[in-house]
Amino acid sequence: MTATATPPVAIAPATHTTTAGHLPKWAPWALLLVSFAISATIFAFANSGGDPADFNIALTLVVGLIFYMALIVVMSSLIESRRHAIDRLMTALVSGAFVVALLPLVSLLYTVLINGLARFDGEFFSFSMRNIVGEGGGAVHAVWGTLLITLGATVISVPIGLMTSIYLVEYGEGRRIARGITFLVDVMTGIPSIVAGLFIYSVFALIVGPGTRMGIMGSLALSVLMIPVVVRGSEELLRIVPNELREAAYALGVPKWLTIIKVVLPTAIAGITTSIMLAISRVIGETAPLLLTVGIVQGMNLNMFSGQMATLPVFSYMQAKYPGIPVEAYLDRAWASALTLILIVMVLNLLARVIAKVFAPKTNGR
Repeated sequence: MTATATPPVAIAPATHTTTAGHLPKWAPWALLLVSFAISATIFAFANSGGDPADFNIALTLVVGLIFYMALIVVMSSLIESRRHAIDRLMTALVSGAFVVALLPLVSLLYTVLINGLARFDGEFFSFSMRNIVGEGGGAVHAVWGTLLITLGATVISVPIGLMTSIYLVEYGEGRRIARGITFLVDVMTGIPSIVAGLFIYSVFALIVGPGTRMGIMGSLALSVLMIPVVVRGSEELLRIVPNELREAAYALGVPKWLTIIKVVLPTAIAGITTSIMLAISRVIGETAPLLLTVGIVQGMNLNMFSGQMATLPVFSYMQAKYPGIPVEAYLDRAWASALTLILIVMVLNLLARVIAKVFAPKTNGR
């Protein structure tokens, strides 16, 4: 019995990633941590002896990103190549720009959340400020006022804006009147909010009388700001609907108006809903036009056609601008109303996504 010898298996020598001309995968993350550690150390020494709450986190992150860009370029140039170094630098610049853009948003949300939770309780959402001096009270009247006035502005703006965009896309292509409408919409987009409030206040002062303030005036002022946003957003979304869909409907003998309702609008419903929500988010926090047209009251008023109403932006402004004693109670109510306004916008956006998903055209049998 003869044994056959197996040929020896060649084992490749182990190579290190750095000697192979490429940084290991963990190297960028390690350099990032080192950069942030250096930046934090510098600012910690600069703030030594001071209040730890004064430590500047945002500036620490920005300086750390700058250190990281310098380190990654040097390391990549020495170990890899100049082309890899430039690629890593551009990646760091894009990622750093994203982080810097998020810093104000994160800082804003953090500040409002921390300060608003002090009065985010059941009393705040069940009591108004009638007969309240100092501590206690709530903003239930302002919450209802904001919801009603914003709902009124939406009911006014969405049909007008949507029908205007349908005309511009489906009927007014190339016409002089369509070009004029587009120009006016672009001009209205840049109108300051205070001008919209002054316009509605002046109109009602001429018709009803000077000093008139009521909820419907606030809805009309907000609709002046909402309509151009709805028109521009809906117009762009209707334009990207493929013409093949329209032509297929026309070939089946479907009239144009029914094609718009059954084909064009359902195809663009998700984007249109998003544009409407952007318009609502644009106006729900406006203070100046509501301060002129709606005013402020301390009690509940749900009649939009009689008397002044309270809204969250004006309520927050008045609590912070004209605090009483103790000052902390008024500032806590101002922060809580700001937090409530942010949560309302978030809930409305989530609701809009659900509506868009439900009414969007189904594909692949789903």
